[in-house]
Amino acid sequence: MRVLGVSAFYHDSAAALVVDGRIVAAAQEERFTRKKHDPGFPTQAIAYCLQAGGLKLEDVDYVAFYDKPFLKFERLLETYLAFAPRGFTSFRMAMPVWLREKLFQKSLLQKEFKKIAPAFDGEKLMFTEHHLSHAASAFYPSPFENAAVLTMDGVGEWATTSLAMGQGETLDIHKEIHFPHSLGLLYSAFTYYTGFKVNSGEYKIMGLAPYGTPRFAQTILDNLIDVKDDGSYRLNMDYFDYATGLTMTNAKFDQLFGGPPRKAEQLLTQREMDLTASVQHVLEEVVLKMTRAIAKDTGARNLCLAGGVALNCVANGKVLRDGAFDRIWIQPASGDAGGALGAALSVCHGIGGVARKVAAMGDGMAGAYLGPAYDQPDIEARLKAAGARFEVLDDGKVVSETATALADGKAVGWFQGRMEFGPRALGNRSILGDPRSPKMQSVLNLKVKYRESFRPFAPSVLRENVAEWFEMDTDSPYMLLVADVVEGKRRAMSAAEEALFGIDKLNVPRSDIPAVTHVDYSARVQTVHKDTNPLYHALISAFGAKTGCPVVVNTSFNVRGEPLVCSPEDAFRCFMGTEIEVLVVGNCLLRKEQQDAALKLSYETAFELD
Repeated sequence: MRVLGVSAFYHDSAAALVVDGRIVAAAQEERFTRKKHDPGFPTQAIAYCLQAGGLKLEDVDYVAFYDKPFLKFERLLETYLAFAPRGFTSFRMAMPVWLREKLFQKSLLQKEFKKIAPAFDGEKLMFTEHHLSHAASAFYPSPFENAAVLTMDGVGEWATTSLAMGQGETLDIHKEIHFPHSLGLLYSAFTYYTGFKVNSGEYKIMGLAPYGTPRFAQTILDNLIDVKDDGSYRLNMDYFDYATGLTMTNAKFDQLFGGPPRKAEQLLTQREMDLTASVQHVLEEVVLKMTRAIAKDTGARNLCLAGGVALNCVANGKVLRDGAFDRIWIQPASGDAGGALGAALSVCHGIGGVARKVAAMGDGMAGAYLGPAYDQPDIEARLKAAGARFEVLDDGKVVSETATALADGKAVGWFQGRMEFGPRALGNRSILGDPRSPKMQSVLNLKVKYRESFRPFAPSVLRENVAEWFEMDTDSPYMLLVADVVEGKRRAMSAAEEALFGIDKLNVPRSDIPAVTHVDYSARVQTVHKDTNPLYHALISAFGAKTGCPVVVNTSFNVRGEPLVCSPEDAFRCFMGTEIEVLVVGNCLLRKEQQDAALKLSYETAFELD
C-alpha cells in the first residue's frame, strides 16, 4: 500500500510518502521554494517524496489530503451567520477566495496532480478530517501499542481540541472542543497583542515568558477563558475579533490589558514579558487539567500529542513531570506540515487496512530525518559551482576538526545526511556552538541568526549523559521537552543578580552551560542517539572528550525569516551571509577566512521578518 499525503493552501504545505505503514519520506514545501511557511501546492515536496520512494505519481494507491474543505466552509458560513452583522468586512473579503478556489479544492487538487501526471486517477484522492490527520501523525509512528491522543491547535474544520484513542490499527476521536473556543487561538491572540506574527511567532511567546511574572494570569482566567476541572474550556468572545474580524483581539481586550497591541519590532517592555508569562501559565494550567482528566477517565498509561500547541515544549515538560501518564510521545512535525504525514498514515491503516508495526526501538519517525540527502560527489560539485573553497576529510577528521572548532568558540554550520521534517533542526541542518560560552547565545542571536537577543537555544546532549546535566532521564530526540539543569551544574546568583528584571537577566550566566540555560534554569533538551544519528553522536562525544561537556548548542541552520537550509548551496549562501566561521557539508570543511570575499552576502535583511 503506497499512500502520498499532502497538506496545502493554509500554512506549512508539505508532502509525505508512506509505503506499507513505513514512513519513506516527508518534507515541507518551504525548504525547496525558500519561502517561509509556504502555503502553496507542494509540487517540489511531492517530487522529492516520489523520487525517494522510487515511484511515479501513477504508482501510488491513494493520495490523502489533510483536511475536508467543505467542513471548513461550513464552519466559515455558520460563524458569520452566528455573529452577523458583525464581521461583514471580513466575510466580504473571504467569500470570493472561497467561492473561486477553496470551496472547489478537490477540483483544484486534481488539476495540480494532473500537471504532474496527466493520467492521474482522481478517484485516488481521499480527504481526512484535520484533527484525525494530526492524531494519526502522533499515534501511528509512536512506540505505543495503545494510547490516548490529545490534539490541540488553532482550528481545523471545527475542532480545536480533540481526544482520540488508539489501539493497534484503530484510531477513533472520542471528544472535541469546537471553534471559536481554542487554546491555540488564545495563545495566538497574545502573540498578536505582544507584537509578534501569528502562526509563526508563538514560540517567541514561550521563549519570552521566563523573563516575566504571570501577573495577568488571573485576569485571563477571570475574563477570557472559563476552565472546568476536566480541562474543557470556553473563551469569552467579547474580547476577540478572530471569528469574524481582521485582527485577533479588539478594543475591549486592549482596555482589559491597559493599552493597544505592541507594534512589530517596537522595544519590548516588562509588560509584554508579563503578558507572555501569564498566557503561558494559563496554557499550562489548562493542559495539565486536561491530561489529568484524560488519564483518570480513560485509564490510558500512554499519551501522544499533536497539533501546534504540542510544540509548546515547556507545557510538554510539565505534563511529563506531572506523572499522570507513564510515557508521552510528541509528533516532531506537530503543526500543519505533519498533517500530510497523518493523512497518509490514516488512509494506509484505515482504508488500506495495513497492519501497524510498533517499532522495537525508538519510534517510526527515523529520528525525523526524512528529507533530502546529498551524496559526497554531488556535494562537491554543488559547492564548486557556488564558488566555495573547501578541503575534503574522512569522517574521523571531520569529527575531530569540528569538535576543535567548537571548543575554540567558533560558530559552526553542520549539514549532514537527510534533512529534518518539522520545525526543529536535530543535528543534520544545524548551527552549533559551545554551550560553556557565556557570550554564545547573544553572538548566535545577533550576529548569526539576526534575531531578538532573548531567543533561547537548545542543548543537544548524548542520551547516555542526559541525567548528569538535566533533571530528566528519558528520550527527548525531537527537542520537545523542557527540563531544568541539575543543581550541581548551576551557578548561584548574587543578590544584585537576583534583583534584575526582564532582559537584564539575559547576560547573567546561570550554569556551567550558560548558552543553553534559560533564566529559570530550564533548557529545551534534545537527546542524541547513536542508532539514529551516529555522526552527530560522534561529534558530541569528541567535543565531550575535549572539554568534559557532552553537550553542544544546537539551533536551526537559517537566519530569522528563512526556512531551514535544504541544499548544499543554501548552506553555503547562509554561511557567506552570516558570521558563521566554519561550515561542514558532508565531508567538506570550509573556513570563512579562506573564502572569496567577493561572494560575501548580506543576509541580515534578506528575508521577511518572522
